[in-house]
Amino acid sequence: MTSHEGKNRRTLVERIATAESEEAPRNNSLAHQYGGNHKSGWLAHLPDSWLPYVQLARLHPPAGLFLIYFPHIFGTLHVAILQRSPLPRLLQSSATMLGASFFVSNAIHIWNDLIDAPLDALVERTRNRPIPRGAMSPFAALVFAATQAVGAALFLPYLPYRTLHNALYALPSIIGWTYYPWAKRHTNFPQVVLGFCLAWGIIMGSPAIGLKPFTIGVRGYGSEPGVEHSTLCLFLASSLWTVIYDTIYAHQDLKDDIDAGIKSLAVWSRDGTKFLLWRLLALLAAFLIACGRLSEMSTVLLPRCCRRGDRVAWIDDCKC
Repeated sequence: MTSHEGKNRRTLVERIATAESEEAPRNNSLAHQYGGNHKSGWLAHLPDSWLPYVQLARLHPPAGLFLIYFPHIFGTLHVAILQRSPLPRLLQSSATMLGASFFVSNAIHIWNDLIDAPLDALVERTRNRPIPRGAMSPFAALVFAATQAVGAALFLPYLPYRTLHNALYALPSIIGWTYYPWAKRHTNFPQVVLGFCLAWGIIMGSPAIGLKPFTIGVRGYGSEPGVEHSTLCLFLASSLWTVIYDTIYAHQDLKDDIDAGIKSLAVWSRDGTKFLLWRLLALLAAFLIACGRLSEMSTVLLPRCCRRGDRVAWIDDCKC
């Protein structure tokens, strides 16, 4: 073997070793995402028996909480701008939404993992979550979810309207979140269901500070049906944003999902995902612009919305 051939072989071996060293942490992180028995950060100070509960509720890291809270606070801030609400009222409404979002996030993530446990066992990234690995029984998870749902319901009397009225505003979200775990079994568009559920936080954030986003009335009986159009546009934009990022997220499980028969926009669109997502992004920008115009916001909103295209180049970078 010549020195040149030996050098090429050593280079090839080094490349393989580098690729394997990069792949190992990636697979390790996927297997341990909200699962496994590892404890890092503040979890290291908790008893081992608490770990499955923290993992089910997605409390470390608390990404799920922020995904729930952001639409709520967006709805509250939008109404505060429309009504020129005083700062103390805005802070009170924002705190109420944060507390409610905490319990809503816990409840829906536990419920989702409970229903998805048989499917999670078939997917590499999720097979070590508490229920599939046997760290918590389905009944214990159901009880845990129920307690968190009750905790969320306790915030309804703190909203400006009557408790029953507030509960009726929350009802579509409750139905949506209850159905969501089955959406990936029944339809290729579970991301649309998820987008609706998350964006409903904007609808709940509006009455939290004193604006009815829609009314259901009967003509001729003293009330008229109606909708606050700028809130509707913000709701639709938020829904589309969830559809976009969750479709990209779903591509990491694409092979496992196909093998397990799990449906999603990623499975449905395959190689056409980027084509779809760029058009959804354009529609999202259009709804944001419409929201700004209907809310009589500054005209600088238009170029700012249009400039967001250079901030989402990750659509082209994603392995879709």
